[in-house]
Amino acid sequence: MNPSRNTTLCFSGHRVYVGSEADEARLAAAVEAAYADGYRVFVSGMAIGFDLAAAEAVVHLRSSRPDTQLVAAVPFEGQAAGYSASDRSRYDVLMAAADETVVLATRYSHGCYFRRDEWMVERSGRLICYYDASLGGRGAGTRYTVKYALVQGLEIVNLYRDEATLF
Repeated sequence: MNPSRNTTLCFSGHRVYVGSEADEARLAAAVEAAYADGYRVFVSGMAIGFDLAAAEAVVHLRSSRPDTQLVAAVPFEGQAAGYSASDRSRYDVLMAAADETVVLATRYSHGCYFRRDEWMVERSGRLICYYDASLGGRGAGTRYTVKYALVQGLEIVNLYRDEATLF
């Protein structure tokens, strides 16, 4: 993956993301707005919850904008082994739809999700997230990614209840 940070964005959000109709509309609008701003490469970490919903939004956008690319950033081989049957099905469909898959490790290790998040942020110019700061430690991965994106100077779009406040 070698596209410019100016044309690449990544997603991060909570695994407990349910995706109400309003949430899904905000996500679709954010992906469409990113496309209008010149983003063509969309990177999902492929975790359950928001990551899978974001990847689905990209695949949907690609139906009308064929130059849209989905990159699946997988922290380790077998990431989806513990997913429910329905999430595993969504994951498999999205992996097949991905234009590129990057697997960062052959097996799980402590910190592999953080390394995946860093990899995504370091290649992106924007982060679209679904971040509820009130979750504290239960949203540690998303919190880490948002903080890392701030340090790296990314533009951050938080879709959680239209909140601009991150911390």
